[in-house]
Amino acid sequence: MLDRVRIILVCPSHPGNIGSAARAMKTMGLTRLYLVTPKSFPHAEATALAVGAADILDAASVCDTLDEALTGTIFSIASTARHRDLSHQIWSPREVASSLMRKTDEGDVAIVFGPERTGLTIQDATKCNVVSTIPCNADYSSLNLAQAVQVFAYELKVISLDHVILPDDGKLVARATHEETERLIAHFEKVLIDVGFLNLKTPGRVMQRLRRLIARGELEKDELNILRGFLSAVEKKAL
Repeated sequence: MLDRVRIILVCPSHPGNIGSAARAMKTMGLTRLYLVTPKSFPHAEATALAVGAADILDAASVCDTLDEALTGTIFSIASTARHRDLSHQIWSPREVASSLMRKTDEGDVAIVFGPERTGLTIQDATKCNVVSTIPCNADYSSLNLAQAVQVFAYELKVISLDHVILPDDGKLVARATHEETERLIAHFEKVLIDVGFLNLKTPGRVMQRLRRLIARGELEKDELNILRGFLSAVEKKAL
């Protein structure tokens, strides 16, 4: 089940942090590292700090966008301490681990970490299903990127010890993937604009809240197709 977990680092600026994150992953049995536009990679410092986890770096997928890194996933977590402007659910790392291990029965899942200095943008965080923050000292809550990865990796490892992937007997539901959900959201936005419900000049938080609603629903493919069909029907009526 740990093989179905992706660790995604968005715009990491320090190669040493990439190597340290790889080491944190390997100590807990995680192997799938995705890097979104890293500033310097591959890099000797990353290899040096990975110690015995150079194989994680060698197999890392380098992507141009977060959407590319999330392609094929059915559920994702945004790890960020900045959540005041987010309307998504907020989970602890322990809650994340428990939920993700159950969801690996159905497909790939991901935990997304932002740049070291700024963290995830609102735009990137809202591409995920829920947000997670690590409980820290309120007077000093600064965690290194690799340390944050280690916290989540540890919780996943502990949960995985008691989890067994269910056999594929056809009873598991087919979840909508990230890219399918993104197409649904884009379709919703187009229709809302076409019918005059949404004004792109003053959109407010309509699309952010719509994203939260869809993320909370964890749509099955059939459910998503119903919504796409409904939107297509609305488009025809609006012509």
